[in-house]
Amino acid sequence: MKLTTAVAALSLILALGCSKKGGGGASRVPVTIARAEQRPVPYELVGTGTVEPRQTASVQAQVTGILTRVAFREGDDVAAGQLLFQIDPRPFQATLEQAQAMLARDHAQAQSAGADAERYAELVKQDYVTKSDYEAKRAAAEALQAAVRADSATVANARLNLEWAAIRAPIAGRTGRLLVREGNLVRANAADPLVVINQIRPILVRFAVPQNHLADIQRYSEHRLPVFVSPSQSDTVFSEGVLTFVDNSVDTTTGTVLLKGEFPNRDNALWPGEFLTVRLQLYIDDKALVVPAQAVMTGQQGTYVFVLNQDGTARSQPVTVERPAGAYAVIAQGVRPGDEVVTDGQVRLVNGAAVEVKGSADPARAMEGDK
Repeated sequence: MKLTTAVAALSLILALGCSKKGGGGASRVPVTIARAEQRPVPYELVGTGTVEPRQTASVQAQVTGILTRVAFREGDDVAAGQLLFQIDPRPFQATLEQAQAMLARDHAQAQSAGADAERYAELVKQDYVTKSDYEAKRAAAEALQAAVRADSATVANARLNLEWAAIRAPIAGRTGRLLVREGNLVRANAADPLVVINQIRPILVRFAVPQNHLADIQRYSEHRLPVFVSPSQSDTVFSEGVLTFVDNSVDTTTGTVLLKGEFPNRDNALWPGEFLTVRLQLYIDDKALVVPAQAVMTGQQGTYVFVLNQDGTARSQPVTVERPAGAYAVIAQGVRPGDEVVTDGQVRLVNGAAVEVKGSADPARAMEGDK
């Protein structure tokens, strides 16, 4: 009985000892870290933009007639001057020939009347004809010369109408929805166009920036400022263009300035009406102090990061963020180059918590790999 009691007491002591040993050691929080470093970072203005064609042409008929041919398909790329539609040219050809015949007739009569007037001019000097007869011949010759000029204008107008029967593309671009078909009667200067052509190579992106950035834009616009656009802020596939337009006034309703960037768009990646994230790059800060953007936390006292101490603990460090820069945050004050900051796992940390480093983050490599 005594032996059993002693064994039980010894077991209880050992259990209590193990329990105290296990509960006394604080567990470490697994984290990922990165170093604060100085690196070249572009200074960019970020906004939302809308794609618009560089030019738009609403193609209309200049003459009325029956459409006999549509020389393209909806959505085709067309060149400037390319034939798009053919209106039946026969009525216009007939009108031209009639006008040319009238011109020839009146030209012949004008030559004859002119010769008569010259002859009467000599006869009146010799008193063979009266002065009134001479003036009548001269007036008739001048009237026929005026008729010739009118006939020439009629011929030119008839020739122009015949040319207009062949409707050509006024600009190079991509055609939209076809609004008429062969056999339709088209009317001159109708309210609805036959087709709309948008020039999409090159193409424009329209965006606005707050007016307080206008001075910076004017300061650096002596160089061709690059503009980058992508479907979203997180998208690493982007198109590059240049700033080509700064509006000459500030929108008093929004307090913004309208800008436009031009893009080659050789791969047709940009489409009219599309909404995009726009980044206007003003300059590159060669020695910006940065940390990964995910390292920056926001609390009641402002923004802060967790910095790794030499003893394996983390401390909360207030920081001032100058501006975001893609995967980075540019820090104005709060950390120094070389400081190790926590980028993942900081939601479980408190000031002075012990940490276990599981890995390191390098946004720069990730971005370079994506590009």
